[in-house]
Amino acid sequence: MGSLQCQLVGSLAMLSSEVSVLLLTYMTLEKYFSIVFPFSHHRTGKKQTISVLVTIWLLGFSLSIVPLWCKETFGNYYGRNGVCFPLQPDLDERPSARGYSATIYLGLNLAAFITIVFAYSGMFYSIHITASKTVERGVFSREVAIAKRFFFIVFTDALCWIPIFLLRLLSLLQVEIPGTITSWVVIFILPINSALNPILYTITTASFQEKVKGCLQTKQLELHDSRKTFTLATLQASSA
Repeated sequence: MGSLQCQLVGSLAMLSSEVSVLLLTYMTLEKYFSIVFPFSHHRTGKKQTISVLVTIWLLGFSLSIVPLWCKETFGNYYGRNGVCFPLQPDLDERPSARGYSATIYLGLNLAAFITIVFAYSGMFYSIHITASKTVERGVFSREVAIAKRFFFIVFTDALCWIPIFLLRLLSLLQVEIPGTITSWVVIFILPINSALNPILYTITTASFQEKVKGCLQTKQLELHDSRKTFTLATLQASSA
């Protein structure tokens, strides 16, 4: 599995996975500072946002391309299994490659996940404290809606990330892992994690839900009018 195609597929999978993790972490921290410190937080402008995004992509590209550049150190990093992804080690894996994978999955990604969990917890606590000091109606309903949205996003990310953490941890402990499990994780869970977050951030917003409700109500009215017109036409035809 040391072909060029396998190396490219593995590096692209690593790139998409790490960029997804870093982007989600950045978005979470941006929301955290804007909610918890609304007056002291300086909102990032367009240029700053572009700079951060470029930095994230460069970092993700660097993490994925380093094993390809340093063949002497990492060996056949992406081509040790049939899915071309460095999640399941073997006896021929070099210590440097094992340490690199552990640093990424049990270091960077785990730290990002913990940061996201604590950031969302801090946001929810800040919203709860702010709501308890106000007398406006509807504040607590909005609080519950935001809490559900945060929990849903974090929970789906946890479902995608925790199996990867566990697989890598078990592999470092020299626990034998069936190859089919690794294949399922790489083929299905990793793409879902990369593709699910933009969808969740869209469908859980109030504006999107209001537009969907408006479209459904419009369709219901159109259907009701068409049925009413059809009924009148049927009655007129029968009376004639």
